[in-house]
Amino acid sequence: MVGLGKWLAASIALFTLSAAAAPPSGWRDLNHNGRLDLYEDKHVPIDQRVEDLLARMTLAEKAGLMLHGTLPTPGSSIGFAGQAYDQGATTRLMRDRHISSFITRLVVPPAQLAAQNNAIQKLAEAGRLGIPATISTDPRHHFQATLGASTTGGGFSLWPDMLGFAALNDPSVMRRFGDIARAEYRAVGIHMALSPQADLATEPRWARFSATFGSDPDTVSRLAGAYVEGFQQGTNGVTAQGVATVVKHWVGYGAQPEGFDGHNVYGRHATLTDASFADHIRAFDGALAARSAGVMPTYVIVQGPKVAGQPIEPVGGGFNTQLLSGLLRGDKGFAGLIVSDWSITRDCPQACVAPDAANPQTPASIGMPWGMEQTDKTTRFANGIEAGIDQFGGADDPAPILDAVATGQVSVQRIDESARRVLRLKFEQGLFDNPYVNEQAAARIVGNPEAQRQADAVQRASQVLLRNDRAALPVAPGQHIWLHGVDPVAARAAGFVVVEDPAQAQVALVRTATPFETLHPHHFFGSRQHEGRLDFRPEDKDVQAIAHAAAHVPTIVAIEMDRPAILTAIEPMARAVIVTFGASDAAVLDVVAGRATAQGRLPFSLPRSMADVEAQRPDLSDDGPPPAYPRGAGIVVGGDQ
Repeated sequence: MVGLGKWLAASIALFTLSAAAAPPSGWRDLNHNGRLDLYEDKHVPIDQRVEDLLARMTLAEKAGLMLHGTLPTPGSSIGFAGQAYDQGATTRLMRDRHISSFITRLVVPPAQLAAQNNAIQKLAEAGRLGIPATISTDPRHHFQATLGASTTGGGFSLWPDMLGFAALNDPSVMRRFGDIARAEYRAVGIHMALSPQADLATEPRWARFSATFGSDPDTVSRLAGAYVEGFQQGTNGVTAQGVATVVKHWVGYGAQPEGFDGHNVYGRHATLTDASFADHIRAFDGALAARSAGVMPTYVIVQGPKVAGQPIEPVGGGFNTQLLSGLLRGDKGFAGLIVSDWSITRDCPQACVAPDAANPQTPASIGMPWGMEQTDKTTRFANGIEAGIDQFGGADDPAPILDAVATGQVSVQRIDESARRVLRLKFEQGLFDNPYVNEQAAARIVGNPEAQRQADAVQRASQVLLRNDRAALPVAPGQHIWLHGVDPVAARAAGFVVVEDPAQAQVALVRTATPFETLHPHHFFGSRQHEGRLDFRPEDKDVQAIAHAAAHVPTIVAIEMDRPAILTAIEPMARAVIVTFGASDAAVLDVVAGRATAQGRLPFSLPRSMADVEAQRPDLSDDGPPPAYPRGAGIVVGGDQ
């Protein structure tokens, strides 16, 4: 306890220093011994620095490198609440468990986030070896927000979701976004993007569809590669100013039967054939060619295809030697960091398997150990490490790793392999030399007007015009417009006269979204994900609004598509149909008024009915009966269908 007290006192003293201040010029005495050691010398080659530091580390410290924890906030161990990190809880994770990689879920203004991340680096600097923290995040730049997968807010520039970039299918736009997002992340002290999602979206009901680049493997590969290039600053690995990408989820995740997601016990399988599996693998080629710093394996148990002539072991991707050491490290030659998806080593108790209203699944009962449910945690860690995992996402206890070494399930040499990869990335990103950021600069850089101007342009261009009967678009400003699902303030700013009754209007604009159901309301993720049907039905309030408007005036329908929507019920009532993938009301109104041109093409096909959806195979792109609209459909005003 005396030792802990001294360490805490030193940490608190460091924390009270100005977080914005740059470290002293010259070398940083990270291990506090008064000498310039090899790993502290920025002029020494990285390989030598890594080996020098590795030789100084205890086994427990190396095991800590293999954990990718969560920066907690007061009252939330998973960091979803509050305005600051829990300094005491974070100190214990760093000092007692030697963790130096963390996801942040804090949503505060940029300068405040920079200050909080600087404070984490001060705590890290007070450690025995001064190993800096790597801070990661789920996507923060898009309209979609799903607890545990993405977030919004905090002042970052606001861009379309990935499907919007797929609709444009322009790698240069993708790289430009990546570079802007990179600058914003590094400005606040974030070093790793737990993205992009290179999953091939073959099942239209799948809850993770909107974060993909659609259903064409070549498009996914091309854009995921451009994403990596933008964030990491090129194709030669991450630079000292770059953000490390972790491309996910290797591999087959998008082929989930009925679209049920692998975060949930009822979605733990994906079924493919050898041929379709090859397409799902091919979707990752661009990101791997661009040398993504990391890869995240899928949660799901892949069923059906063979690897090297052998059936795939029925375990989740994070435990699967064939997928990781065989396909990824062997066939693809991947030499970077393999980071497991979150909570694969945790138990899935009754509230995870079969929650109900009286006992719903909470964060405390989240676990995804698919295929390893009956084993203990030490065995799960050992199997994951032997399969190829370098870091375990969402894990914060090194004891099972140490136990696996003590019992002979994992060798010290294997631990060293992963430790080298983790340390190398920290050195490549310059964190040992200066992990601090300028808080005032963060306020200027994040969400700056030029970045948002470019984001706004992509919001407008990425829209897809599916129908424009009798030249319904553009609509001249000054006309009387009836709105549903649109902010009247935005419409007035666009030059329209907003009326309360469609009978008094000259045109109507209705914004809606792909229908969904909440089929698993007591599961933590199932209650938050869009599952089930894709078809509009007469009883839907938005359909009733469209019918109400169409009885009086030409009606424009703009549909936010996080999954492919079935338009059969609403098309006869719509004079024009616009598809969006993350766009503000102002962006939609500019397309309506002709101030901007929708340039997108559908990055997936749209089925005609739920019967057609149910008739298709979940592992094949745009499978099934002829669609209502094929992939690639879209009208550019003044152009061709």
